[in-house]
Formats: sequence, structure tokens, C-alpha cells
Amino acid sequence: MEPRAVVTPRGEDRIAGGHLWVYRSDVADVQASGGEVVAVVGARRRLIGRALYSDRSQIALRLLVHGDRPVDAAFWRARLEAAIRFREGLGIDATAYRLVHGEGDLLPSLIVDRYGEHLVVQSLSQGIERALPEITAALVEHLAPAGILARNDVKVRALEGLGQEVALLHGAVPPAIPVREGPIEYEVDPWTGQKTGLFLDQRENRAAGASYARGRLFDGFSYNGGFAMRLAASCDQVVAADISADAVARIEANVRRNGLTNVRAIEANVFDELRRLERERERFDTIVLDPPAFAKNKASIERALAGYREINLRALRILSPGGCLITCSCSYHVDEAAFAQVIYEAAIDAGVHVGVVEKRMQGRDHPVLLGVPETYYLKCLIVRRIE
Repeated sequence: MEPRAVVTPRGEDRIAGGHLWVYRSDVADVQASGGEVVAVVGARRRLIGRALYSDRSQIALRLLVHGDRPVDAAFWRARLEAAIRFREGLGIDATAYRLVHGEGDLLPSLIVDRYGEHLVVQSLSQGIERALPEITAALVEHLAPAGILARNDVKVRALEGLGQEVALLHGAVPPAIPVREGPIEYEVDPWTGQKTGLFLDQRENRAAGASYARGRLFDGFSYNGGFAMRLAASCDQVVAADISADAVARIEANVRRNGLTNVRAIEANVFDELRRLERERERFDTIVLDPPAFAKNKASIERALAGYREINLRALRILSPGGCLITCSCSYHVDEAAFAQVIYEAAIDAGVHVGVVEKRMQGRDHPVLLGVPETYYLKCLIVRRIE
């Protein structure tokens, strides 16, 4: 008998509304083991589709297909090929980008990133973990990569009852891979670097920001200097700040690699540094704020909003009239409207007028699936201080 899960009317409505997740509270009955593909059945025993089942996570079901369609090797191959084909049509000017973006590619809880001739994958659910051999075989068949690395060392796997590990799945993956993003080159550490090696979702925002950058630039929460280096060609002086000494060392190495002479990296708490710059009446023509996620869950939203308000207030006070602030939030729990409200309130408190030049989001290789708001996490506003 095929493994199956019976969902409540609320769970059925959730799927009908376009979401791919069904929470444990909306599963009325289940006859399956964790990681299996199950037939999803409605209250009237009507087959809705097939999904990945987790016996540990609060997200019990992740829908793969609607109706009576098989989930087999051909399924994984077709979905992966569709995702890859989409990226090939984007004309991405980089050798590092996302190939598979989980729910955004109808492959929930699967991440695949490309770094030159190598791939890095993350399996974030029991079901994807079980299907990883088939997924790996399909990637090898379609792309013939030099190596595939599993970066399964992320904390979210604990919610699935999965261990944290880094494992070689195919070929060989070196400790350092040279990649290019537009005119900028990086050296990626796929084995221990953040995420799968780099933050790939800001690529297009960095390119957009270069169109507005000028004069003196402050790049806060710089990490590896991505914004600082991409915008440096348009600026006279660049200060890239990060609280991590390791990050500062990475920025300095990347700056040398790209032959940039106008970028200075400093180790600093950005909150404190912005206050210091304000006290000393420093002025910048361009400011970038790309902090880590301040809101990890709903309980931290208010504190996160206060944090965003604080850094944007300080930034607007040291931004020269006519200058641009490129400000970001990667907190899913802080939606676009709330983030825009924060910038508005910061401008009021700073006593300045700002105009929105562009509203941006994560790069096109990180698609948002309508009906799954969790896939829209990165907000980026480019605003101009009018006076």
C-alpha cells in the first residue's frame, strides 16, 4: 500500500491556495515513515497530490505534485532540468549563482548553488535527504560537474531530526574556488564559508547599487566586501565595516585580488560605528546597510524593527543631501510594508525627506513562489535623501 497522509479541510484549503506546506496540526492521519513520498488525501478521500513527509518537523508535508503523478527518478530529473534551464536563460553575468531555490522551483527544501564547475547542495528535509542519491545522479547527468558537495551543516536540519555534516557526494571539491560576479572576483570556501560559500541573493542589487553610488561610501555589515567592491569603481573612498575579524580579513584579501586601492576595511560594531560617525559629523554620499536577519522568528519582530530603525536613522543622519542609502532586510518575518514603514519612521526621526528610487528583492535566480510568502525574504530599498 502506498504511504499516505490525510489532511484536514484546512490543510486542503492551504494547498488549494497555492502553498506547498501542510503543518502537522492539519494532518488528520498518516501511514508513512519519515522521509517517504506520500499520497496526500483530502477529507473525502480524494487524492490531492504527493508530498514529502516528515515525522519530526512541524512542516509535516511538502507538496511535490498535484493529482495522480508519480514521483520517481524521471520526476527529479525533469524538475531539476527545468530549474537549470531557467537560469541558463537569465543571462547571469557571474560564475556563481543559485541553480535550485527550493519551493521557488517546486523542489521544496532543496538548495543547489553553482560555483564555477562545482555544485554545493543542501537537503533541508527528511524527504530531500532520502532522495539525494537520485538528485545527485540527475545533476551529474545533466551538468557533469567536477564535484558536488553537500553543505548539510545548517541548524534548520535539527528540526527534521537530521544531523549536521559536510560531505562530498561526487568528484572532488577544492577548499577554494575562484568565481566571478560581474567585474569582481572572489575566492569561495565551499566547505566552511557562510551559506554554501557566498551570499548569492544580492548579486543584482549590488549591480543596481553601482548605478547610484558616488563620492564617499560606507558599507555596513560588509561580510566579504560584496557591495563595497562592486560600488568602488563609482566612488572616491570606500569604508567597509564588519564586526568579525575573519570577515575583515576576507574583505582585505578580496580587495587585493581585485586591485582596488580605494577600499578600507575596518573591524567595528556597525551600530556603534554609525553613532561614532554621527558624533564626529562625518558625511557619506552613499551608504549600504545589509545586516544579517534581525528577526529569526515572530517573537523577535519588535526587537528587529527597533534594530532596523536604529541603523537607518543613524545612516540617514550622516547621508549627504542628494546621497543614496541602499538598505536591506533578509528577515522573512519583517515584510516589505513593515520594512518600508521603518525607513519612513527613521527619516521622520532624522528630520530628512527621502524618496524611494527603487524597490528590489532577491536575485532572479532566487524566485518567489506566489502562494508561499516564505520564499520572499529579501527586501532592498534604494532611497535618496532629498534634503
